[in-house]
Amino acid sequence: MKLWQYAVIVFLGGCCFGVLSTFVKLAYAAGFSLAEVTGSQFLFGTMLIWTIVLFTKKVKINRKQSVQLLLSGAPMGLTGVFYYQSLQTLEASLAIIFLFQFVWIGTLLEWGIAKKTPTKSKLVAITILLLGSALASGVLREGVASLSWQGAVWGMLAAITFATFIYVSGSVGQGLPPVFKSAMLSSGGLIVVLLLFPPLFLGDLSVLVGVAPYGMFLGLFGVALPPLLFSIGMPQVGPGLGTILSAAELPVAVIMSAVVLAEVVTFLQWIGVLLILLAITFANIGTIKGHNRDRLVAS
Repeated sequence: MKLWQYAVIVFLGGCCFGVLSTFVKLAYAAGFSLAEVTGSQFLFGTMLIWTIVLFTKKVKINRKQSVQLLLSGAPMGLTGVFYYQSLQTLEASLAIIFLFQFVWIGTLLEWGIAKKTPTKSKLVAITILLLGSALASGVLREGVASLSWQGAVWGMLAAITFATFIYVSGSVGQGLPPVFKSAMLSSGGLIVVLLLFPPLFLGDLSVLVGVAPYGMFLGLFGVALPPLLFSIGMPQVGPGLGTILSAAELPVAVIMSAVVLAEVVTFLQWIGVLLILLAITFANIGTIKGHNRDRLVAS
């Protein structure tokens, strides 16, 4: 495969995440609860990705690795819970803006834990991201009072757990097949979700039949498919370009909210979205150049 084909695969992985908020909103409109939506997503999604693992080469890992992977998947489950909770009081086009604050939160984690001081380019990128977020959220136009503070808090919690998940998942299970690692991480997320929300819907046939289509869709596009696509494309395109391509989640989420949910997205909000994408691009330019040099040396 050529590099552009791998890039398309990563881009599609980002698009998968972008459709989630709209379908969560549709599930809520159909009368299903946070527990039913989140539980069914992780249940069906984890089942799907383990089905994929069955058709791959068997992997042997010890107990310590298993525990590390399951614990590292916990923030993934919490992200789903917090993000979907924010969608109960925020529009889908706004909730995704709060989730994208994981970019600068991840930089803080690197600084505080790994003692990795952020570069000037990253600080500039974070400034652009915060400005873009202010525009995209509509706060500058409608004022702070227009925001649901409850939704904003849940959205920021989702950003914190997502940044944590990205940080810890990159340091465990190195050397394991990506699909198997993703299955273990998903299992860790499922365990957390089931502990918070016991799957009572499994005992109610009418609820199970009703929520199943939403759970299967969300599980496919939120749990099973993105890790598979990223595991194929990310090693080839590199983390810098991969981050930019996976940021397709943001415009897709906003477009879906406008087209399917008929949410109003103003011109200023679109400018904010573009600024956020610009910030992510700017922050990863150095990584892209380094990856391209490595590819040239290798060839």
